[in-house]
Amino acid sequence: MKSTVAPYETKVLCLRIVCRNGTTIRLTRYPYDLTMSNATVYATESGHDFSAVVSETSFAAAALDLEGFVGVANITRDQIASGVFDSAECYLFATNFLVPVEDYEPIAKTILGKTQLDDDHYKIEEMGLVDLLGQSIGETYTPACRKEFGGMGHGGCKVDLTTLDVTGTITAVASDRIFTDSSRAEAADYFGWGTVEFTSGANVGLRPIKVRDFSAGQFTLVEPAYYPLANGVTYIAIPGCRKRLEDCRDKFDNVIRFGGFPWVPTSSTYRDIGMGTLE
Repeated sequence: MKSTVAPYETKVLCLRIVCRNGTTIRLTRYPYDLTMSNATVYATESGHDFSAVVSETSFAAAALDLEGFVGVANITRDQIASGVFDSAECYLFATNFLVPVEDYEPIAKTILGKTQLDDDHYKIEEMGLVDLLGQSIGETYTPACRKEFGGMGHGGCKVDLTTLDVTGTITAVASDRIFTDSSRAEAADYFGWGTVEFTSGANVGLRPIKVRDFSAGQFTLVEPAYYPLANGVTYIAIPGCRKRLEDCRDKFDNVIRFGGFPWVPTSSTYRDIGMGTLE
């Protein structure tokens, strides 16, 4: 049972979107911007809407949709198209618009999924956390490490990424996917499968991009930057892990937490041994 319930006569729905890069969007169905008791401001829903929530006793996942027009409530086309809202966490709650309090009556926590962008109109699917109960779970034994790089949970990787990030400046651009920082002296592939986030230029505020290869100061990205790169643009780079034993052992001195099984024989190996005949 809920500990607090918003009064029916003055009840209003609010939605807070927390993106993986730290960007936070606050929306409300109230006709005017709503200032909470903690001074946070929720923008009026003019230009956007989120579908109703259905409460059931079953374990069916609650499917919601967030629709709106780009440019409203600081939701830009660049953010949507570049994937800033991918897997963002959403908190839907109700409050009293006469005395608004953030998270007063929690209703649902959801994850943003598929995004559709049609001209200046967007539609983002939301899925309730109960949908996780429908996912296949279990341990899978693979040569590569199964842990999330930098994960701090129980039994996780435990590599502190906050101590590994570096800053730099682009000194040469070959394409929207390849650039060079001549000051970089790290070993080849040090940033391989890591990320680069641009802190100046046209790509500021967009999601980090995966690094495919790194050698002699040259970064090759998995996908092109949303806007063209240029000399003088600054960035933050975080080294990556390719989930191999040599990465964990030689690159991060973390082999004690390696989660792979490179020595488990494949099916072709143990079948060869067990296929002999008895005489």
